Amino acid sequence: MATPAQRLVKPEWIRVRVPGGDHWQATRKVLKEHGIVTVCREAVCPNQAECWQNKTATFMIGGDTCTRGCRFCAVATAKSPAPPDPTEPQRVARAARDLETKFAVVTSVDRDDLDDYGAGHWAATIRALRNEIPGVRIETLVPDFRGNTECLQTVLDARPDVLSHNLETVPRLYPTIRPGATTEWSLRILRYAADNGFVAKTGLMLGLGETNDEVLAFLEEAADTGLQIVTLGQYLQPTRRHAPVKRFVSPDEFLQIGEQVRALGVPVVEAGPLVRSSYHAHKHADALGIQAPPELHNSIG
Repeated sequence: MATPAQRLVKPEWIRVRVPGGDHWQATRKVLKEHGIVTVCREAVCPNQAECWQNKTATFMIGGDTCTRGCRFCAVATAKSPAPPDPTEPQRVARAARDLETKFAVVTSVDRDDLDDYGAGHWAATIRALRNEIPGVRIETLVPDFRGNTECLQTVLDARPDVLSHNLETVPRLYPTIRPGATTEWSLRILRYAADNGFVAKTGLMLGLGETNDEVLAFLEEAADTGLQIVTLGQYLQPTRRHAPVKRFVSPDEFLQIGEQVRALGVPVVEAGPLVRSSYHAHKHADALGIQAPPELHNSIG
């Protein structure tokens, strides 16, 4: 654990808005009414104020407790969380409807305790959103399913518009930052999605002790899977129990790294201190001309 003397002072470009405003309150009310868990709140996202004020949120399914203990994440952990709530897919869909959502971003906790790692619950949520909001576009920020592509296929069969899975950090740091995960599982998920015609997306955090050379080498390997969208943002320590920030990357350096990632052949790259994988997600899809499959409108039972 970092001592007060070791913790870095946040630079001026890391500024987080204080939550508030009419739309923020309205978003909070809708989420509370439907009993919705969001990664915005559970993971202490720095963009919560802006997104909620714009009536957008990233829905987190599978409960509020994860079976893994990643050192960067503030979500609660346990080996055997409560079973997924079968009413959650419909509640998420109704909340998205009430927020007038046109681009829904859904993520989940890891559910290593379930036989399908939560894939069936994922599919049910996608179908509920399609039924409730004709024409909605859906980005699914999925876990690694321990590399199980049959489970991933269950999600893909429900036809998300973007299949996102975050690599989070460079391979050297996985044992300390992402214990219980492997780069092989994550790259397999991204490759399988891209090979099956889906838009594949990933994100990394900078400032955990990686070097820029490591970032570019890993993303070059990842680009070979068929990635079309990459996000790069600054890691921020959510609590003193989590991994400390090793350095703050300047906005100019983010821009430079972003250009280098584009040179690897990734069409859409967003890089900046407060960038998160779900932040401006609809703009990433817009840049690729992604539209919800018209044959799915009002057709999923």
